[in-house]
Amino acid sequence: MTLIHIVLFKFRPEVSEEQKQTFIKELKTLKNLSCVKDGRLIVGSPSVTDPIDRSKGFQIALVSYHENQAALAEYQASQEHHRVTSTHMFPFKEDLVRFDFEVDAEDEYMCHFPLTQIS
Repeated sequence: MTLIHIVLFKFRPEVSEEQKQTFIKELKTLKNLSCVKDGRLIVGSPSVTDPIDRSKGFQIALVSYHENQAALAEYQASQEHHRVTSTHMFPFKEDLVRFDFEVDAEDEYMCHFPLTQIS
């Protein structure tokens, strides 16, 4: 089974682009946690939605894959996750949306893709 974790982040207007970029860099380090399935954690910004108002002001997105709900709970409880969110997100956020779901058995094959590294 695969569980997909999606988070959209919206920062207060006074948060600098540098602070947002630091947050993105720190978020990406979470892919190294063993509870992230095969290191599958993707962070994206900015939104290229057209028209942009459909993004509802959200500026950064995170998608991560986990083996099950226990692995997601381990991710959420990890010291690294706490460090990143308490230092780089909670003091600056305006809003966030979190959505987690289990992949249907007939769609599970789409979660098995080869990992390739760009050098």
